[in-house]
Amino acid sequence: MTTLTTTSAPTAPRTSRVRRRRAYWPYGYMAPVLMVLGVTFGYSFYQVAHYSFYAGSVGQLVWVGWANYKELFHDPQFIHSMFNNFKLLLTVPIVTTLSLSAALMINTTFRGLRVYRAIIFLPYILPATAMGLSFSYLLQGNGVLDSLLTHLHLSFLIHDWLGSPSWVMFSIGGVIVWQQFGFGVVVFSAALLAVPQETVEAARIDGASWWVVQRRILIPQIRRIIEFFVILQAIIVLSSVFTYVYVLTGGGPAYSSSVMEFYIYQNGFANGSIGIASAGAVVLLGIASMFIALYIWNRTRSSKITKVS
Repeated sequence: MTTLTTTSAPTAPRTSRVRRRRAYWPYGYMAPVLMVLGVTFGYSFYQVAHYSFYAGSVGQLVWVGWANYKELFHDPQFIHSMFNNFKLLLTVPIVTTLSLSAALMINTTFRGLRVYRAIIFLPYILPATAMGLSFSYLLQGNGVLDSLLTHLHLSFLIHDWLGSPSWVMFSIGGVIVWQQFGFGVVVFSAALLAVPQETVEAARIDGASWWVVQRRILIPQIRRIIEFFVILQAIIVLSSVFTYVYVLTGGGPAYSSSVMEFYIYQNGFANGSIGIASAGAVVLLGIASMFIALYIWNRTRSSKITKVS
């Protein structure tokens, strides 16, 4: 007589436990990287925050509490530097609009897409120091730009682009737009290539014009990429423009083109005021973190709305 042995199916509680364990697998894969970032960034931030409550050199620190932060916001140079960073935020909508417009045009009207993207992307990969030196020769008094304007009988447009407090921030902003433009075009072009072509073709069959396709279909499809790019550009103009200021103007004339990064460098390395420099770095990190938190909040809100709808 043969006895049949049957294997019972896994019970529901066991299946649920397996699913819960699998849900934690991605965090396990990320754990080593997160630990390295936590140690390097976390320790560095702790040191900076620690020094911001002290005055003197690294070997002879004196506790001063919140005095460094109070001094920051009573220092006209720091206030001016912070407002210069906020002025440079005006480049964000400019470079976003130009990059998105160029990406839409290249995506739909130009052949040889890779060639155009490579040419436009070239300024982004050039060293910032080399670009700063090139633009310093271009924009200096009696430089290439002024000579060209004189030759074209447009002398009324000549300005002291880097030596005038009224024009220096416009000049730095223009360099930032020129450099970041290629990066934006590549980012938006990649996002547009991921949009399903069936949707675009269906709209064209229904009689949608080129402008309607861009405004009603393509741009909404890459809205999250646009939001990410805007936040990224805001962080860049807050915390990654030191090289341009240092090479183009050195913070001058006077401190009219100084930004927070340059202020931190000047106090931390040139003047040896480690406490003031650390306090400035904490303030800069706090402002940049506000933009990151705004982006995360917007993404979370958009995800909730999508789930509800």
